[in-house]
Amino acid sequence: MEKFGTKFGTGFQTKILSALLSDMLFSRQIFDILKPTYFDSEASEWLCKTILDYIDTYESKPTLDVLKTKINGIERDILKSSVIDTLKGAWQGLESDDLDYVKEESLNFCVNQSLKQAILDSIPLLEQGKYDKIKSTIDSAMKAGQPTDIGHEYKLMINERYEDLARNPVPTGWDVIDEITQGGFGVGELVIFAAPPGIGKSWSLVNVAAAAVKMGKTVVYYTLELSEAMIGQRFDAVFTGIPIPNLKYNKEEVEKTISSLKGDLVIKDFPSGTAGINALKAHIDRMVLQGKKPDIIVVDYADLLRGSVKEKRYEVLEELVVDLRGMAGEYGVPLYTASQINRAGSDQDIITGTSIAGSFSKLMTADFVVSLSRKIDDKLAGTGRWHVIKNRFGPDGMTFPSRANFSNGQIEIYNDNSVDGQNTQKDMKEGGTLVRKNLLQKYKDMKGDIGF
Repeated sequence: MEKFGTKFGTGFQTKILSALLSDMLFSRQIFDILKPTYFDSEASEWLCKTILDYIDTYESKPTLDVLKTKINGIERDILKSSVIDTLKGAWQGLESDDLDYVKEESLNFCVNQSLKQAILDSIPLLEQGKYDKIKSTIDSAMKAGQPTDIGHEYKLMINERYEDLARNPVPTGWDVIDEITQGGFGVGELVIFAAPPGIGKSWSLVNVAAAAVKMGKTVVYYTLELSEAMIGQRFDAVFTGIPIPNLKYNKEEVEKTISSLKGDLVIKDFPSGTAGINALKAHIDRMVLQGKKPDIIVVDYADLLRGSVKEKRYEVLEELVVDLRGMAGEYGVPLYTASQINRAGSDQDIITGTSIAGSFSKLMTADFVVSLSRKIDDKLAGTGRWHVIKNRFGPDGMTFPSRANFSNGQIEIYNDNSVDGQNTQKDMKEGGTLVRKNLLQKYKDMKGDIGF
């Protein structure tokens, strides 16, 4: 019997244990063909057997507390010390970027070992003429290590339904949105910000991305309208609170703020209409190869992507949104994008789903859709309205007051019953008064110009 050491080093073998501790589906798939004796060290062999025995008994992964308790029962001090060191290494490897490769290679090794053993077991059967038995033995070996996941087994997977890891949501940075979405947005989820031109779609996407970077996440931001430098300046403004025109006079503060960020940000521009979904995927794959796997993808914005050649634009938009959601699932991250509001929706205080270009298909595909409305009086008052059109994770149909300062990109969203929300709504009403005063002043100025 071969051991892992014939192909894999010590660090790789430790990551096999990491894979067992982090992925229940992988553990089930390899359970029948992984032999603890494949490991080179006695400590790794002990840990493997302990993990597999626990999975077999309890149908769940052992926690760190469980393993500590098991280790305390080891009588030999040398083995106990070695197991502790190996467990530390395995636990540190839980977040390794190459675990998918480790799973694939270790599974292939175990499958090959199973097949080799089946061939050896078939030799005496061949001499005895038991051909049916040989076929059964080889068939069983060929089936070894096949995926065991048939879907969500409702009666057995109660705990899995309520684990945070099921969605692994990333907060948006806006408490009121996080509250109605169970913590933000997670794996494979598509979020659409819908607004008329010049209302703040891109600024909203920058705010979400900036919040993720502050939390230590890696974000890739695709801009199909503005340059990389301009989007970069918007991030500078959001992170520092300094208005864009003043950034160049405060470079030291900008550099200091950026250097303290926990996460990472990659901004990539594609000219409008030149990039399709495959171009975005190719870029992400290059990022992954360089060790920068994104935790969030932002596409600014979907309507500017190149789709397949079709007669009707709404068919192209439908296809693009479906593909974006598929891309979010493929890379296991939330994906944010924006969409244009049609002309009729531009005059509405509250923008509903019927005003979104290609609305039906987008609403059907997206997990969360919110519209942004800022009329003239809102622009003067620095306010706006966020209306939740669709929400798979909680209530929808509500409208939240918002403050927006687009000199530095700061956007806040409030519950309408909160103190800030009520003050914002009050300022919205005063915005109408400002508009009337503004128009009156222009009228007086005009009369003066023509001699009345």
